[in-house]
Amino acid sequence: MTVHIGAKPGDIAETVLMPGDPLRAKWAAETFLDGAVCVNEVRGMLGFTGEWKGNRVTIQGSGMGMPSLSIYANELISEYGAKTLIRIGSAGAMQDAIELRDVVLAMTATTLSTPSRGIFREMQFAPCADWSLLKAAEAAATAKGTKTHVGGIYSSDVFYDERPDLNEQMTRHGILAVEMEAAELYILAARHRCRALAVLTISDHLIREEALPSSERQSSFGDMVEIALEAAFA
Repeated sequence: MTVHIGAKPGDIAETVLMPGDPLRAKWAAETFLDGAVCVNEVRGMLGFTGEWKGNRVTIQGSGMGMPSLSIYANELISEYGAKTLIRIGSAGAMQDAIELRDVVLAMTATTLSTPSRGIFREMQFAPCADWSLLKAAEAAATAKGTKTHVGGIYSSDVFYDERPDLNEQMTRHGILAVEMEAAELYILAARHRCRALAVLTISDHLIREEALPSSERQSSFGDMVEIALEAAFA
């Protein structure tokens, strides 16, 4: 048991999927895992452990933003022995070729700042995904026929962004989408020699100002979860 995770030793699997929303963690566990049991309710940040095709999996909410994810990822790795951490979440498209409901696999994650910035000081560390997970996720997406894009994303440390000039530069330099957690996850995975990947469903489009209605978001995220699970155990 840690400050933020109430699970007992052995309750957490080595493979952890991390949606930001704890209710999405509940939905994913009930939809995709066999015998899912709630292992964490501290601060309402739900976590569940069950099995997928005979493999133990934990689905643990991470909250919004890199500081929140950093807390949960650190405790999952250091105290519970997590080895593979896959973020499953929503993102906003930053390229015209990307459509709502498409899946983005984050090869790299650009950011202005993360909770780890103080460690690197003047260095601009380049956080990236685990290659084996990325390759397996792309293969799983192709097999499913899911429209998928692989490349760099932008992890923002604010939700209500007032830097349109920065968004323009991200788009100009080929950044596929924006979200709020992956960069810190990739940095922590590198530090602790773990595997990490972000599998993202496009829920909004920054250029076209489109968005999925809330009633459709949950049903559109199934492909993302399946791709993450296939990649974890490829």
